[in-house]
Amino acid sequence: MSLPRLVATDIDGTLVDSSGHLSERTREVLHRLEERDVPVVFVTARPLRWMTELWPLVGRHGIGIVSNGAIVYDVAEDRIHELEGIEVEAGLALVEAIRAALPAAVFAFELVSGFAHEPAYDEPHHVPEGSPSGPAEEVLSGVAVKVLVKAPGTDPSTLRDVVAAAVGDTATPTWSVDGLVEISAAGVTKAAALARVCGRLGVAAEDVVAFGDMPNDLPMLAWVGTSYAVANAHPSVLEMVDHVAPSNDEDGVAQVLAGIFDL
Repeated sequence: MSLPRLVATDIDGTLVDSSGHLSERTREVLHRLEERDVPVVFVTARPLRWMTELWPLVGRHGIGIVSNGAIVYDVAEDRIHELEGIEVEAGLALVEAIRAALPAAVFAFELVSGFAHEPAYDEPHHVPEGSPSGPAEEVLSGVAVKVLVKAPGTDPSTLRDVVAAAVGDTATPTWSVDGLVEISAAGVTKAAALARVCGRLGVAAEDVVAFGDMPNDLPMLAWVGTSYAVANAHPSVLEMVDHVAPSNDEDGVAQVLAGIFDL
């Protein structure tokens, strides 16, 4: 079997450990792959504002995929290369449809300019000081990279089902954390963005190995030629992949890549 020509990996729960840190072992493997001219593409639900400390690990290919595929980022040029977002009118229509189905729903928005949220939206981490807070109709001021939905006191599976039904085919809902649904524009997935990046690099799907842990990784893992779930992955991910790697706390991605590439 020929070696993969490109590595795609989720970050949280997959590449970093449970405390959110990247081990020295993993850093070394990424460095060794860079020396071999094997692109490693981060494909994450994280917004741009969470990626600052990880961008230096992106190699010469200089591309990152964030916000579940809504943004393809050119790291070398420090600019958004592609953006597939939700326009204000469409975003407010989503809010209205979800509220009608689930009155307890509260909303936040990842915008190109930062983060905005309704006052009842509980986000204890990563909220920049001075982020706009107010009714959705006031704080959704530009294209939304993602619409975020919570509903305090609602069962997580009920939240997912109700939001998916309310959204229908007008947008793409997914989730990576219980109690939160992340909504992207219609057709936006990690897989779709990765396919475009691979097309530009001249890499076929069968020449890509990918790693993930949660349901928002499923489209990407189904698209690539070789798929791995880390051992701590969600059951739905473990069921569909080709292989299972050790957990993220055991540097599972690094272990597998060191074996594949004989590092």
